[in-house]
Amino acid sequence: MSLLLRWQAWLTTLLLILLALSAQASSTGWQQAKHIRAELISEFQTVTPGQTFSILLHFEPDPGWHTYWQNPGDSGLPTTINWKLPAGVNVGHIQWPTPQAFVIPPLVNYGFAGQTLLLTELTLPADYAQNTLTIDADVDWLVCEEICIPADASFSLTLAVAEQGKLATQQPLFARARASLPLPLDSSGAEFALSGGAFSAAIPYGLPLAPVAFFVAGTELVDHAASQQIVLQDGNLLLQQALNTYFTAAPAAVEVVLVDASGQGYSVSFRQQQQTEQGSSTEILVTGGTLNSNRLWLILLMAAGGGLILNLMPCVFPVLSLKALSIAANSQHRDQQRRDALFYTAGVVLSFVALAGLLIALRAAGNAIGWGFQLQSPLLVGLLAYLLLALGLSLSGLVQFGLGLMNAGSGLASQSGGKGSFFTGVLAVIVASPCTAPFMGTALGYAVTQSPQVALLVFAALGLGMALPFLLLAYIPALARLLPKPGAWMDTLKQLLAWPLYLSAVWLLWVFGRQAGIDAMALLLVGMVALAAALWLWGRVQLGAGWGNRLAALLMLLLALGLAWQVTAVATSADQQSKASATAQHWQSWSPAKLTELRQQGQPVLVNMTADWCITCLVNERVALNTERSKAALSEYNVSYLKGDWTRRDSDITAYLQQYQRDGVPLYVLYWPGQPPKLLPQILTPDTLRQTFDSLSQ
Repeated sequence: MSLLLRWQAWLTTLLLILLALSAQASSTGWQQAKHIRAELISEFQTVTPGQTFSILLHFEPDPGWHTYWQNPGDSGLPTTINWKLPAGVNVGHIQWPTPQAFVIPPLVNYGFAGQTLLLTELTLPADYAQNTLTIDADVDWLVCEEICIPADASFSLTLAVAEQGKLATQQPLFARARASLPLPLDSSGAEFALSGGAFSAAIPYGLPLAPVAFFVAGTELVDHAASQQIVLQDGNLLLQQALNTYFTAAPAAVEVVLVDASGQGYSVSFRQQQQTEQGSSTEILVTGGTLNSNRLWLILLMAAGGGLILNLMPCVFPVLSLKALSIAANSQHRDQQRRDALFYTAGVVLSFVALAGLLIALRAAGNAIGWGFQLQSPLLVGLLAYLLLALGLSLSGLVQFGLGLMNAGSGLASQSGGKGSFFTGVLAVIVASPCTAPFMGTALGYAVTQSPQVALLVFAALGLGMALPFLLLAYIPALARLLPKPGAWMDTLKQLLAWPLYLSAVWLLWVFGRQAGIDAMALLLVGMVALAAALWLWGRVQLGAGWGNRLAALLMLLLALGLAWQVTAVATSADQQSKASATAQHWQSWSPAKLTELRQQGQPVLVNMTADWCITCLVNERVALNTERSKAALSEYNVSYLKGDWTRRDSDITAYLQQYQRDGVPLYVLYWPGQPPKLLPQILTPDTLRQTFDSLSQ
């Protein structure tokens, strides 16, 4: 009997020792799964009632394998922990480290490679009366390389409860875990909005960093593969990224992790913008690189100012010369002059509104287009070249179209000039689309992010600004008296004004050749000859020639139109021509992947978004980008120069423009290492590049 009692005492002692040892353990030990192992670790091996302490989920995946962040990106699943704790024990959320991006084209995922440390805080109630604390956790994760393997494990950890806590031995691991967390920043004034198909977040810039990337924690909110834009100006920081295809609704608040060049993360909580009294949020816009909240009246004023300046653009002037001729002819007929000005204004405003309506409708149907979209079609460019050639031949006296604006002298007062003025307004808008005047880019970018009613109002303001000079001439007598009196000189002037139209037709022919290739341009030239023959024959008909000339004119016109249609079938890819020529230039062809690659290498990058039909773009390139001085500056500062060609439709370039709240070209963006992207002015000077490089390098 005594032997039995001794055995029972020995077994009891052994069980107590094992229980004590288990209560002192601060780790569950490793559990092995395919391509990864995991353990659960406590910061304390002895805890006290009322104490808050951390539990660490420790992953070590095989080389090349990774787990996922709370927002896994385009694919993947975040790690989840299902805690099973005694009553009264509170547990917080996982404290996620700063993630990294994993690019597996066309997907972009967010997660962690190598050792991964996920902290969670537990709090014991102050009246906790047990001698031990048992922590059970069921963990699910996904580990991926080129393939993904889901796994799960159950962990159990028992800690002793005493009056005084005792730290575990793995403190360096916990210090490393806390160092990997993004630092929280003051989120006062941090707001986000969704407009124009993009997530835009703004925060007053008082940050101890120059962010180079950011991660949005909200799932299905941003397009993870889209380019990120970080713009700093006037004490504000703007983050932008295109919306996710599967976006449905915006959260009230979203966490964003900013990352600097060293890889340190900073966490900011952005609140959704408050609604205004009218029920729509105040838009976050970039105006010349400045972050501002703009009211509609300011946008309308900017649109009108852009339209006014548009009259000075070289692509518009040849057509406006026709209107100037008409006003000079009517300088002694105030009522006629005012009527013509009103008809011209109606033509301009209605044309802008019609273009806006078409642009909005096409975008609603899923087309990625912007301002000047009609000149991205070789067929429309060819037809517009035909039109300008026909107008020039009419001014040269080859044929008369019967429009009031085509007649000069005293007989014009008795003509029906309203149609001519309206037509001049329509034509002015068509040829104005290759140009983007100062203030105009921001107004257009704002318009296409708003409701159709607001967008149409902005475009109408743009048209009103463009027509304003002619309205002022017609309705202010002091200005009208500055115009010369009609006379014989007007017939000579009319013929002289034909030559700017011929030059405009040559420019459109060049644009067409850049879009469609030399063979297609040759066919279009034949079509222009056929059109000239048709107009010559029609001029003979106006002088009394027989029906044979009428039939021949019709056949030649049909031939010209048929050739314009046929050239689209033999068009060659402008993109291939651009890439082929880029090898001999000081620039490279832009692509999202190329821009990302250069920025990841820490390379300064200048992006030029341009188009062959954009006169402003071509002038800037001649004056400021292709000069020996600018080339030397690019070489001196080792700046990579990327050019995006929007001559023909390119959805990637359209999306890039929208990220900067622009709806047309030109757009110039400079990416400098350690600095947010900087928007350059739309009108460049010969010293713009060097002065900008000098200021950023200091």
